[in-house]
Amino acid sequence: RESALIPAERIKVANMEEIARAFARSRELGYEGLVLKDPESVYAMGKRGKSWVKMKEELDTIDTVIVAAEYGHGKRAGVISDYTFAVRGRDGLKTIGKAYSGLTDSEIDSMTERIKKMTIKDYGYRRSVKPEIVLEVAFDSIQESDRHDSGYALRFPRIKRIREDKTVEEIDTLEKVVSIFNSQRVKLAER
Repeated sequence: RESALIPAERIKVANMEEIARAFARSRELGYEGLVLKDPESVYAMGKRGKSWVKMKEELDTIDTVIVAAEYGHGKRAGVISDYTFAVRGRDGLKTIGKAYSGLTDSEIDSMTERIKKMTIKDYGYRRSVKPEIVLEVAFDSIQESDRHDSGYALRFPRIKRIREDKTVEEIDTLEKVVSIFNSQRVKLAER
């Protein structure tokens, strides 16, 4: 199959209203979003900065429960900051992803202490935990996956917040995940 690299349309914007219009137009055309660039900036592979910013719309959020956790890397070494989460399936909890972004350093410190007390089995770097901490997780899309026992994985998951107001019995179901997955497939087919 042949592929062609098609340059993206370049639009100059001066304010948030123009950015919002350009973003809405990109979504109408079926694109994930925009890349906002300082016109004077130079591309630096693998580098992040304020000169190039991705703007994407989050598909949805789901309420999940943490079932495992790992120690972080770099500045997060020594704290438990990577959380594997699950939804309710017909025969128990089913993993659907792992996230390590979205919480403040203070929240991560607090979570580290909570998770240490909730550990079922400590494998050193990784630990399984009692399913008690509910997280609201945002994501870009859902894809099929054999990595998780749910059969699905959230693409680019981000923790929106810790849901102290919810219990594990109130988290979202695998049925909801499948429904979102199927609705996004319909949207793709319509493009």
